[in-house]
Amino acid sequence: MGLATFRGGVHTYEGKNLSEHCAIQPLEFDGEFVFPMSQGIGAPSKPIVAKGDYVLAGQKIAEPGGFISAVVNSSVSGTVKAVEPRLTTMGTKTMSVVIESDGKYETVEGIGQERDYTKLSKDEIRSIVKEAGIVGMGGAGFPTHVKLAPKSDDAIEYVIANGSECEPMLTNDHRLMLEEPERIIGGLKVCLQLFPNAKGVVAIENNKPDAIERIQKEIGDDPRISVTVMRTKYPEGGERQLIFAVTGRHINSTMLPADAGCVVDNVATLAAIYDAVAKSTPIMEKAITITGDAMKNPANVRIRLGVSYGRIAEALGGYKEPPQKIICGGPMMGMALWNTDVPVCKNTSALCAFLKDEVTIDPGTHCVRCGRCVDACPIFLVPPLMAKAAERRDIAKFEELNGMECIECGTCSYICPAKRPLTQFFKQMRRDVMTARRAKQAAEAAKKAEAEKKA
Repeated sequence: MGLATFRGGVHTYEGKNLSEHCAIQPLEFDGEFVFPMSQGIGAPSKPIVAKGDYVLAGQKIAEPGGFISAVVNSSVSGTVKAVEPRLTTMGTKTMSVVIESDGKYETVEGIGQERDYTKLSKDEIRSIVKEAGIVGMGGAGFPTHVKLAPKSDDAIEYVIANGSECEPMLTNDHRLMLEEPERIIGGLKVCLQLFPNAKGVVAIENNKPDAIERIQKEIGDDPRISVTVMRTKYPEGGERQLIFAVTGRHINSTMLPADAGCVVDNVATLAAIYDAVAKSTPIMEKAITITGDAMKNPANVRIRLGVSYGRIAEALGGYKEPPQKIICGGPMMGMALWNTDVPVCKNTSALCAFLKDEVTIDPGTHCVRCGRCVDACPIFLVPPLMAKAAERRDIAKFEELNGMECIECGTCSYICPAKRPLTQFFKQMRRDVMTARRAKQAAEAAKKAEAEKKA
């Protein structure tokens, strides 16, 4: 049987050799910790603490601000310094709870208490996951308790553990699969308890044979769980590509994975689910990769949420020389940073520091009409036409070309010989479309209200 894969995509420079053999090392910090109220998709959380309050590690400091929202728990014990806007990796300021750690890491009562999850009801499991503040830890940050509550539990046929880690440079998920597979498979078993008709699939790219072997060993003879080996290709870990590669089923931007009978969770998310349900521990820390040719000591580290990237880099020895570019996340889908005094959040996974900024080295030219971006696009889009619409600010044409289906994976920009910033064009246009749609909805609502008033 051949390797599971999808149509399109690119084979990128992986760069994983810098940190893939570095075991996850714990790093502890004192001082200031910052907890943004927006750490993923959905409404911002609402702070429930105030300046001067003393909090414990694991204590809830913010509650969900809507249906698609998540609890925020403190990762340290200490005193709330402020509840104020702070800079985040998105380059904007977000309302945040700022805590001065006392260095004691005292926890709320019950943290670490073991539970037999096989004796818990579905509602109890979902409630525990919600209160633990778990969101998708692979990037998007969608609240996990919502994902685990589809319209019909019986309709879910696959629970897919995303262990592909296709983003270049990143190795924290790889190390997690090697070092703590019991947490991943434990979390997968918790999820399978919610869906009686589902089987579990751990999807791993074939460039990680040691992880494949380790996970298979942990699964043992469990009849409901198996490993699917994926062809190493970017963006294999994208939700749509992963679902197709594993099941042969298609979804688009108007659908949820549950519409295709699937639930997809990153392996780190599954580990967090296991910690919450079986170990009574909310999400307070995560493993991330610190890498790039500018780093003196690339590493995989486990740190408490809320510490700044700059402090982590400094603790690892800093830079060989000042980097020209620093990215939060991987080089394909990450965000360039101009300031590393921003906190690690639930859905961030890496810091990549580079000696050279490739964008400034080769600024690009006009489209050469080679069609490589069309062949590479995993969503079957036509980037040259979309780019033309974007340059003209033609929202209607961009929508007509299905531009809103773009997943902003960066394959078109990567493969383009002219080095055109295609993905940046599409990101901006997608934002413009959403702004136009919201304005239209607001105008229609105002018109309707005015008509009702006159009636």
